[in-house]
Amino acid sequence: MTHATGPSSNQLIAALPAEDLTRWLPQLELVELPLGTVLYESGSAPSHAYFATTAIAALLYVTESGTSAEMAVVGNEGIVGISLFMGGEATSSRAMVQSAGMAYRLKAETIKAEFLRSAAVLHLLLRYTQALITQMAQTAVCNRHHSLDQQLCRWLLMRLDRLPGSELTTTQELIASMLGVRREGVTEAALKLQRAGLIRYARGHICVLDRAALESRSCECYGVVRKEYARLIPQRAAT
Repeated sequence: MTHATGPSSNQLIAALPAEDLTRWLPQLELVELPLGTVLYESGSAPSHAYFATTAIAALLYVTESGTSAEMAVVGNEGIVGISLFMGGEATSSRAMVQSAGMAYRLKAETIKAEFLRSAAVLHLLLRYTQALITQMAQTAVCNRHHSLDQQLCRWLLMRLDRLPGSELTTTQELIASMLGVRREGVTEAALKLQRAGLIRYARGHICVLDRAALESRSCECYGVVRKEYARLIPQRAAT
């Protein structure tokens, strides 16, 4: 098994004390998550908790008309399925794979039992949940108060933090859907970044050429979220 798909590639699993990790390892199941896979639907109780290693999932709010908007993104820093241990069981969001890759999963009953069994697991998962709530709050603020250019920079940076390398496989349609804006707006914003030499975009691939400039062009939302993850999740600060 390569490092890219080993359990410690997920930062929450890597942060577990040795005693808890030893207990978890036989129960972790490595699964492939193809692009577009729905891990759970709004109103349903997840059957598993997912710890991504190379995949990325988006948490989406889906309206009655069927449109959706991204509330948060989860990659190798976190877990998909917090409702399982927060006591709510079902959730109002949809979790969908946005970047294909690998993940480890634990059965719902297992993650619930581990949350109650180990104080270290409980505290780690609650700290992660606090960081995730911060991301959701900043996403709402960003979508309401910041320009589309800034939102796009934040969107790209959040994914770079969760993927190896500097290239993303995505489409302008997907970005527009996640941000809840028109595709034409995303096209214009992406062209601005490309003309400025920050990115190169072609055939569904975005290569970030100047990350520092992308960060400086983003709003404060990206920095707020990144600092909160680094503060609350020990392993993240070391990566």
